[in-house]
Amino acid sequence: MRLSFLSLLILSLLLGACTASKTLDDSKELTVQTLRVPVLVEKSENKLLEFNIQSDSVAALNAVKISFAGATPLGQLKELTLLYHDGEQKQAFGKAVVNNQAIIINGTQALKNGDNKFSLSLSVNSDISISEKIFIKNIECHFDNEKMVSQSFTDDNATWRLGNVTRAAGQDNCDTYRIPGLVTTSAGTLIAVYDNRYNNSKDLQEDIDIGMSRSTDGGQTWQPMQVIMDMGEWGGRSERLNGITDPSVLYDHTTNTLWVAALWLSGYDHNQMAWWASQPGMKPDVTGQFMIAKSTDDGLTWSDPINITEQIKDPAWQLLLQGPGRGITLEDGTLVFPAQFKADIGEKALDGGQYTCHSTIVYSKDQGQTWTIGTGAKSNTTEAQVATLSDGTLMLNMRDDRNRKDKSETNGRAVATTKDLGKTWQIHPSSNSALPEPNCMAGFISAPVKIDGKTQHVLFFSNPNNKKHRTNMTIKASLDDGMTWPYELELNQTGGFGYSCLTMVDDNTVGILYEGVKELFFQKVPVTDIINDIK
Repeated sequence: MRLSFLSLLILSLLLGACTASKTLDDSKELTVQTLRVPVLVEKSENKLLEFNIQSDSVAALNAVKISFAGATPLGQLKELTLLYHDGEQKQAFGKAVVNNQAIIINGTQALKNGDNKFSLSLSVNSDISISEKIFIKNIECHFDNEKMVSQSFTDDNATWRLGNVTRAAGQDNCDTYRIPGLVTTSAGTLIAVYDNRYNNSKDLQEDIDIGMSRSTDGGQTWQPMQVIMDMGEWGGRSERLNGITDPSVLYDHTTNTLWVAALWLSGYDHNQMAWWASQPGMKPDVTGQFMIAKSTDDGLTWSDPINITEQIKDPAWQLLLQGPGRGITLEDGTLVFPAQFKADIGEKALDGGQYTCHSTIVYSKDQGQTWTIGTGAKSNTTEAQVATLSDGTLMLNMRDDRNRKDKSETNGRAVATTKDLGKTWQIHPSSNSALPEPNCMAGFISAPVKIDGKTQHVLFFSNPNNKKHRTNMTIKASLDDGMTWPYELELNQTGGFGYSCLTMVDDNTVGILYEGVKELFFQKVPVTDIINDIK
């Protein structure tokens, strides 16, 4: 049937009236806060954003439309969930399966005068690649009076990265997983190590073993956990009085050997903290023990723990232990672990006691047969990580316990360098100023990266980028041997226990294993996303 010009004109006017019926409602102001958090594959709900509708009229919200950008892997998304927050109470508004780019969540929620708060969460398929990103470009709120409010976004403020829960609280009958370490072997296998804290989140003394997980697909999936260091009931004492903790993992590319260092203490009441209980001496029931274990088959099997305390500890020291996270192997095959010792050297500590602690390194020049310790790099420093600079100098990046009391502009990671394996140290110009911290362990690695077609030496650093709280987990990069850190990428703005460790998954990708609350998350990030003007 052919329509006359007049008929077509009338029809077009009618269609225009229908589409214009949803008009912008200025009386309902929409404020949206997108959350910088990972979408974790294992979680049934990942909160993406929160929004507030400020209303000065009686109405009800009856639909919310979410529009995804085209780069989002829609086929791998499952369901959106919208909740209404009434004070401390939450109630479901509605859910919708994600089956196209524009998803409408239907429901009914009467709005009160003033603030009306909602949150939007997402679940994803278990086989979604953690290299993917999710983009939301627009949100529309539709009301029963045929009005609507909306907000559009740019990729910068409405992008979510994927990740996975490498170890979940309660998994394998373990209350808490803490203290991540991470390396990549020559075979491309990722080796993650951590504390299995069986009863609670407490530090030693407690029932704690060292766990290990392998990934052979770049961190997409992780094989079942293995316990690789367990001191059992040594000395006739319970496992609760034989904890081993704070792992540091190292990969020797010259012999394809993995090493893990950890702290063991036997005895003392489990209500005591090893940091305070450990005393001068050398025996396991007096002072903490520096233990190592190794694997020569890419992490499939591990040696029994080996005690090297006698080789490296001064009997006068209260405590010697590794810097948790990871160590490195130099080009000549020297194995280097970060370390820390606590000693009464006549210098007052932060609490007024007559002891102080120093970060340092422990190294082996004969493939782990014998070990040597360096001198202290800086007083009142503890958990450290070590990396090489472009000229081969070792840089020690240290937790500075002065920051517990100093929240000034000079608050930050302490940094020192050595050219003689820790016999002497020089404080770096960036020390206590370039990298803010909330007094926490941090990740630190170096890697060759191709920039503008030329291979350049890059330092990567991760920590909670906040002076006061363990929030805002961030990766930073330096192209000038740590003098400046102009590049950064925030991964998770929420809080957690705050420890992290970095590795190069491949030549172009940084992997990070970091703590939530009682669990460990893994994400991988293209170098180009951190150094955003890389070519």
